[in-house]
Amino acid sequence: MTMNFSQRRDQEDQEEMPLVERVVRISRVAKVVKGGRHLRFNAVVVVGDGEGHVGIGMGKADAVPDAVRKGTVKAKANMITVPLQGSTIPHEVVSKYGGSQVMLKPAVPGTGVIAGGSVRAVVELAGVRDILTKSRRSNNPVNVVKATFEGLKKMRLPEEEIARRRQTVEEVKERQRIQAERRAARQAEREAAAAAAAAEAPPQQESS
Repeated sequence: MTMNFSQRRDQEDQEEMPLVERVVRISRVAKVVKGGRHLRFNAVVVVGDGEGHVGIGMGKADAVPDAVRKGTVKAKANMITVPLQGSTIPHEVVSKYGGSQVMLKPAVPGTGVIAGGSVRAVVELAGVRDILTKSRRSNNPVNVVKATFEGLKKMRLPEEEIARRRQTVEEVKERQRIQAERRAARQAEREAAAAAAAAEAPPQQESS
């Protein structure tokens, strides 16, 4: 019996560590139709295991439970791994999404999570216990959550980044060496062709 993608996904989610979900915002959207007003609900959901894995999702439905359930499914499909350095993040980062701008800054142990509600939901479920944050410009919870999520996606451990950059430098040097060898080979071919053409040319006779 074959299993489709959604069934395999549900089975993998059940086998994984239980995830904690947190609803950041539920908003009601009214649409005027021919028969009257049609109400729908949008739910912004954050899920995480508190050990470096977090995801966000937005669900839309005619009922709040259905919107939350859809948002949870999308958040689980959107999970990322956040590199942590002890109880905080490796480095400072400023991320933007829409009109919102969020600054995430490492903090010493014992500081706690200094953040507003939207940012707190994301960083706490990611497993960050000590962090300094600042939300600027628009305070739309949806944009703030997405800006925080984008900031966590940019996190890199110093050791991994140094190794990546060293490898990149080595690759660039290798490409430059190969290009120099090819240029030298083409130059040598041109010089050899010019010398052969000069040797094959008949000698010019001197006029008396």
